[in-house]
Amino acid sequence: MQHIIAVSGAAVIIRHWFEIDLDDSSMEHGVRIELRELQPREHRGSESAAQVVAADRPLWRADLFDRHTDEPGTFGVAHFHPYFRGVEPCPRVFDPRLNASPFDWLGEQFAAAGATGGRPAWDLERADAEELSSLSAAVVTLARPLGPDRCASAAQCHALTRDAGDAVQLMLGSLRQPERLDADWVAPWAADVQPAS
Repeated sequence: MQHIIAVSGAAVIIRHWFEIDLDDSSMEHGVRIELRELQPREHRGSESAAQVVAADRPLWRADLFDRHTDEPGTFGVAHFHPYFRGVEPCPRVFDPRLNASPFDWLGEQFAAAGATGGRPAWDLERADAEELSSLSAAVVTLARPLGPDRCASAAQCHALTRDAGDAVQLMLGSLRQPERLDADWVAPWAADVQPAS
């Protein structure tokens, strides 16, 4: 499941996410909130024709995550990526306020259009930034039910991330310590492997 809030030139994608650490095979999950730029497209068809909407270039991401082994809702590995290099996120940035009160922190980020902690505002048209700022409470409302404390089983986590199977398969194939992986928890994603024809 994904929620998408779009304004004229940007979109916010809100979804549950599951991730495996490639170094130690620990697992994380929770709500991912990503700000993307909407790419303009050439008009197609008549004046009434449906148009392509492409939320492409990533601008900012927050991952309000727990470790699989932590008490649900502790947000012990909550972090954010204040910028991207192309499609790749910058290294994780941790903030004690984010860990202590993740949804308040998230609301503040959107209310300020990213201009918090001495960082510049997001690279958006002024009208888009103002509109996203006014939608900060809506972003938090959509994000809260997708947090790690609301996902109680591997089956539920898999159901919420079934469209992310390719990314999980990449993670499974790149583990440096696969023997440390909790095979029971990851079984639903492992079962997604399609046999070679």
